Amino acid sequence: MARVHSLAYLSSHRCTPPEAIRVAATNGYQYVGLRLWPNAPGAPQQFLIDRPEVLKETLAAIADTGVGIFDVEIIRIGEAFDPHTWDALYDACAALKAKAILVAGDDADEARLTQNYARLCEVMAPYGLTADLEFMPWTAVKDANSAMRIVQNAGTPANAGILVDALHVGRSTTTLDDIRAIPRQLLHYAQICDAVAGTQFTTEAMIHTARCERLLPGDGTIDITGLFAALPDDLPVSVEVVNFEREKTADPTQWAAICLAASLPYTAAR
Repeated sequence: MARVHSLAYLSSHRCTPPEAIRVAATNGYQYVGLRLWPNAPGAPQQFLIDRPEVLKETLAAIADTGVGIFDVEIIRIGEAFDPHTWDALYDACAALKAKAILVAGDDADEARLTQNYARLCEVMAPYGLTADLEFMPWTAVKDANSAMRIVQNAGTPANAGILVDALHVGRSTTTLDDIRAIPRQLLHYAQICDAVAGTQFTTEAMIHTARCERLLPGDGTIDITGLFAALPDDLPVSVEVVNFEREKTADPTQWAAICLAASLPYTAAR
């Protein structure tokens, strides 16, 4: 069975939601990811919540193209966490028939973070959404083992998930054995990109790469071949390559094509 690919928000950040869907369809993606909630106050996002005309246009694009919504960003679990802060996001996901919400852990108190992750899963469950906890080395969930520990200590809710991003594997202490140890039921999708691998980078440098300067698969030193050999063959792949400098020479449709073409050698069914 051919693996499905999703055009991540960061690969189509110049697009509105309906534009991203049509760009994805043109290039053979089956899904898109949307950022309907910013990763920080005032940070870039795609606007759809409380904009019924955008929702209507997005639903029309889905109906026209057959491209679905896979994941929606982003919920950050901090010290003062209330899962109902994102009720409007859950409603939007339900209207769009999205599958997953990307979750980041920012609370250094792991016991409280774990408790709040369990609460989030409970609140999201009626919407049919998975809560995919992404480990990132500059957050409180620094590696795959940290993500596993939090999910397990939360009681492994039925809609719990762990999101594996090639960038964060390559820049954390995560090993391929750690990836292989993640139970299949916790893996709903993975993200592909490349970069210079290593754990020597400052927090500022890691964040800059993640948000502005990822490399196309094959252009860096992350063991993408090993990573996708360690992940299930049928796991959906989110193609997440943002590179502001490279994108200056390609419009969103061209960039989506370039990103998918670079990813396929690593994600083709084995």
